[in-house]
Amino acid sequence: MDIRIANSRQHLGEIAAREIGFELRRCLGRRRNVRMVFAAAPSQSEMLQHLIRESDLDWTRVTAFHMDEYLGLAPGSPQLFHEWLRRTIFDRLPFGAVHRIEPGADPERICVDYSALLGQAPLDLCLAGIGVNSHLAFNDPPADLSDPRTVKVVTLDPVCRRQQVDDGCFARLEDVPAQAITLSIPMLMSAERIFCCVPGPQKAAAVRSMIHDPISGLVPATVLRRHPHCTVYLDPESAALL
Repeated sequence: MDIRIANSRQHLGEIAAREIGFELRRCLGRRRNVRMVFAAAPSQSEMLQHLIRESDLDWTRVTAFHMDEYLGLAPGSPQLFHEWLRRTIFDRLPFGAVHRIEPGADPERICVDYSALLGQAPLDLCLAGIGVNSHLAFNDPPADLSDPRTVKVVTLDPVCRRQQVDDGCFARLEDVPAQAITLSIPMLMSAERIFCCVPGPQKAAAVRSMIHDPISGLVPATVLRRHPHCTVYLDPESAALL
């Protein structure tokens, strides 16, 4: 695990975007199309703001996915992750294709269909974060680090749901959906490169555990230490307990 500690949250976004842009240019120089997975969370905001400004990137050759989505929200709800990503980056760049997880009446069918899209070719880049409970996407602890599934329906644990309120995404805990669709940990780990942005004081304990605890589904983010090309970006607050 390659760890970068930035001077500030804004600086974290700047250096992460610069290095992601460099890697994306490298990938575009080697292949016709690049496939990227995006996390949707406030922790990604600064990085995405800077990534949009990166020059000389042919986004028309990039296919975008996102890693998780709530179940039970009305279509068009601003809290939906595909809506957040649409506002934040998908509508602001000329992607070649954007594959959204759009919940409907049959979540299991959605999982099968999205798995088929992901399975059409390898993933090149994964832009991730971690939760206060150390989750990756919506793989809350205890997570299956060897899950045979690609995309699945999960029940969110109380810590994960509380984080959504603390992040300002929902006004009340009872407003946070109890279930979601998520990419599995092996699917995320299959990406050639992982860039993980983790700013803020509320993530400090999770960061310490990610780096120092034994690799285990009890602390899902520890699995990132097994990835051969994972870079983690911290700010002084998220790195405070290291």
